[in-house]
Amino acid sequence: MSKNLKISLGISYLIILIAFLYFIFGSIQISRLDDFSYYKELQSSLDLYISSNLLINLIYFFFFGIIWVMLLGFGLPILIISGILFGQWLGTAVSVLSLSFGALALYSIGNFFFRDLIETILEKKFSRYISLFQKNEFFYFLIYRLTGGLGIPFFLQNLLPILFGIKNKNYFLSSLIGFIPSFFIMNTIGAGLNIYVKQANNFSMVNLILSKEIYAPLLMFICLIILSILIKKKFFDDRNK
Repeated sequence: MSKNLKISLGISYLIILIAFLYFIFGSIQISRLDDFSYYKELQSSLDLYISSNLLINLIYFFFFGIIWVMLLGFGLPILIISGILFGQWLGTAVSVLSLSFGALALYSIGNFFFRDLIETILEKKFSRYISLFQKNEFFYFLIYRLTGGLGIPFFLQNLLPILFGIKNKNYFLSSLIGFIPSFFIMNTIGAGLNIYVKQANNFSMVNLILSKEIYAPLLMFICLIILSILIKKKFFDDRNK
């Protein structure tokens, strides 16, 4: 049964991904991809479409984000897109909620169907963390989220806690809080890209990077990475030597 479910999830993921890419690229004029004015037209159309029915589009995005995470989608594209579509504040709010619910759903599915498989593959590599999480699962999972899931891919960091047997409530609340700093930064970058396209007359990579809407969140991201390394060293590495 678990094998059939895995195949079904994989097929569903591919269908949704293909449909999403078709929706995106089907409305894009490939011949104009080197024309910056074309991006300004797309940006204007997106702004008009989103603002015309903001609540409905937020609900659509919320459920799409949940399904995306459940089907092992990467987190970064969703965060950039939510920033572009909804701005840094609304984008952060909807992506934090959506990806937190999606991660919990993926964790529940993995815990129910694939626990033995995940333990077989990952337990030996991450065994040193099991007793650590059992001491205070909410606190250490919150640190885990704040530090980017120990640097492992997003879909895998959502499944790894199966080894630790974390309660669903602690999993969700720790994710909800721990996602906020990095998600805010990524949404701010997405919102900055939107603002740059709206205001610029011509594309310049230098001007893009030097615009305050981009360099400020990039600096915050670098600081977050450094802070994450220090936190990881303090709470995970040093206590498990």
